[in-house]
Amino acid sequence: MRRSRCLFPVLGLLVLATACQRNPSDAPEAPTPAATADATAPSAAANANLRWSNAVVWSGDLNSCRQGEAAATRECLITAMRSAGANADAIAAAEQLSSGGELAYASAWHDQDGIGVATVTYPFRANTNEGTRLIDASGKRIDVDNVQLDDTLRADPGIQALLATDPQAMPFPPAQAAASTPLDGGGVRLLYRTPLRECHACADVGTVQIGYDFDAQRNFIGQQVVPATP
Repeated sequence: MRRSRCLFPVLGLLVLATACQRNPSDAPEAPTPAATADATAPSAAANANLRWSNAVVWSGDLNSCRQGEAAATRECLITAMRSAGANADAIAAAEQLSSGGELAYASAWHDQDGIGVATVTYPFRANTNEGTRLIDASGKRIDVDNVQLDDTLRADPGIQALLATDPQAMPFPPAQAAASTPLDGGGVRLLYRTPLRECHACADVGTVQIGYDFDAQRNFIGQQVVPATP
C-alpha cells in the first residue's frame, strides 16, 4: 500500500485516499456496442414506439436463467419476464437495453426536473449490477455510466493532474447523482459523479463529475466535465 495523499483541489476531481495495486482483471466492464448506441436511437429489434415511463419497470425472479443451456440468454430473460407478468413496455425496454451480449432491464424509475431517470439492472454481471439512463423528452437514452478516459477527458487539467500521480486510475461505475442546477433559458443540468480508482477493491483516488445538459423542452443538448466541490 502506498501512503495516502493529501486532498488536491483539482478541476473536477477530489483526491481522496490510498489506492491498492491494480490487477488487470479488476478493470471495469468495457462498454458494449449497445452502450454507445444507447445515446442515439432505440434498437430496431425492439418496439420503436416505446415511450419510456414508470411502465417500463419490472422486478422478478430470474433463477431459471442462471443454469442450463438457456443460462444468461436474451430469450430466457424475455421469457421469464413474460411468465412473471411483465407488461409490454417493460419487455420492450428490456429488449432495447439487452443487445450486444449485455442483458438488462429497467428496475426503477423517477422524474428529476422533467428528465426521466431509469435504474437499469444487469442481472448476470459479476460486478456493477446497476446503472442509470437519463431519458430526454424525445426518448433519447443517455448512459451516465459510460464515462471513458478519452482524449476529451485527458485534456482536462484535473484529469492530467490525477494521472500524473495515479497513471492507472480509471472510472469505475456506477455514477452517483450529485445535484441539479438550472441553466439559462429554462434548461437544467444534472450532475453525476464517477469514482476513479485502480481496481474494484481499491480506494477511490478521485472523482470525475459530468454535467448532462437539457434545454427548456428537456431535450439533451450535451455534456461536459464540471468541477466537483467537497
